[in-house]
Amino acid sequence: MIAKLTDEERALALADLPQWTPVSDPDGLSRRFTFADFNAAFGFMTRVAIMAEKADHHPEWSNVYNRVDIILTTHDAGGLSQRDIDLAKAIDALGA
Repeated sequence: MIAKLTDEERALALADLPQWTPVSDPDGLSRRFTFADFNAAFGFMTRVAIMAEKADHHPEWSNVYNRVDIILTTHDAGGLSQRDIDLAKAIDALGA
């Protein structure tokens, strides 16, 4: 089973993810990405989807025109886990 991060682990992980915001419902992380247009936003979502599928860890997300809002949480752990931190870092690398 995947473990939920402790408060100390969470604080250390969030220090490395300054553009992600902690959320409480669900317990996880959130970030908004803004692109030049819908095509760029959808292309980003496609790249994230392929990466998430390979990791077997899928984001909660929405897309409106040039915006992609992502929430990462691990339902099996009941909140934020290392899987979310790893995926957030990988997503950041794509969005850079």
